[in-house]
Amino acid sequence: MSNDVAAKLAAEAAVAAKAVAVLSTEQKNIVLQSFADKIRQATPTILAENRAEVAEATANGTAAAMIDRLTLTAERIEAMASAIEQIIQLPDPVGLTRQIEQRPNGINIAKRRIPLGVICMIYEARPNVTADAGALCFKSGNAVILRCGREAIKTSLAIAAAMRQALAEHNLPDAVISIVPDPDRNLLLALLKQDDYIDLVIPRGGEGLIRFVTEHSRIPVIQHFKGVCHLFVDASAKPEMALNLLINGKVQRPGVCNALEGLLVHQSIADSFLHKVAAALAENHVKVHACAQSLPYFSGASVIAEDEFGQEYLAPEIAVRVVADFDGAIAHIDRFGSQHTEVICTEDQANADRFIATVDTAVVMHNASSRFSDGGELGLGAEIGISTSKLHAYGPMGLEALTTEKYVVTGVGQTRV
Repeated sequence: MSNDVAAKLAAEAAVAAKAVAVLSTEQKNIVLQSFADKIRQATPTILAENRAEVAEATANGTAAAMIDRLTLTAERIEAMASAIEQIIQLPDPVGLTRQIEQRPNGINIAKRRIPLGVICMIYEARPNVTADAGALCFKSGNAVILRCGREAIKTSLAIAAAMRQALAEHNLPDAVISIVPDPDRNLLLALLKQDDYIDLVIPRGGEGLIRFVTEHSRIPVIQHFKGVCHLFVDASAKPEMALNLLINGKVQRPGVCNALEGLLVHQSIADSFLHKVAAALAENHVKVHACAQSLPYFSGASVIAEDEFGQEYLAPEIAVRVVADFDGAIAHIDRFGSQHTEVICTEDQANADRFIATVDTAVVMHNASSRFSDGGELGLGAEIGISTSKLHAYGPMGLEALTTEKYVVTGVGQTRV
């Protein structure tokens, strides 16, 4: 039964993708505005469903980080609608053509950007992904199948219903935005086998979900296992700037993947700087896991073993390590980082350039908060996910990452000899 349902969903989405692929930018933008309007109008319904799901998740002992991601407010719903309106303003990548060359025989070679086709989004307690993914896939000319986790299924269905109402009013098929109504795992497994119809799978959630999808999918998967982001405070760093980057990266919203999970401090400034770090983290009630060298600076910190670095706390907790030099910081990141986002605070431009060139990460920051590692903050509009694998995208994924290129060859009857 699960196979039949999955095959029907995928086949209908593949047909619907053809309808979206031929829309003009103007037509897509009109529908996108309708998405935003319908979501705003549905705010009371969405909030009612969400309150019930948050209450149930809280009663079930769901982790605070997941509750934060699950919870919607009127302001967060408005932010979803506003993010769709930002997507309207973004350039449409579909149809962009770049000239490659004209061959000696006269044939002209170009590459044209096209939609991927059908994208399957798999996510947990993140109802905002419903709106973000629906809008981004639509603008990039794709159909999307949304598979939400059990914790947020009713909220997501309410958001999707608003967007599907907009599709109907513009005579577009419902299957442009499909949402799997049953979070049953057997149905998910069946979806992951629909490689005849689905072109890309994007999972968003915990490491366990992403590993499960990767291991069971016949379809290419965008991977983002976790966000272990570090701030390296170099010898020449301005102390106040470094503290601001630390507190913003760790405290502003600790339950997200671009929050800081590790602090690396050059040993030449450890004595003067870590006193300030200890005071700032204590003021913000951040638990510290300290290396042996940094432990004396923190009251109530726990010592961290070598194999305990690299944790994604998603909470007001951070690992602190004193490193001997620049190379020590890079070595630590190479071993314990997750290729998400890494930050250097330094006034030494040569060290900044070297960090940018050598650190193995999708997003690198120099004197800027890790919290900017986000599609909206990087000018992409609402992001559909963050890839920490290098094919076919790396880092936050916006519109262009939901397209590919095909060769367009034009001639006047040339034949190969």
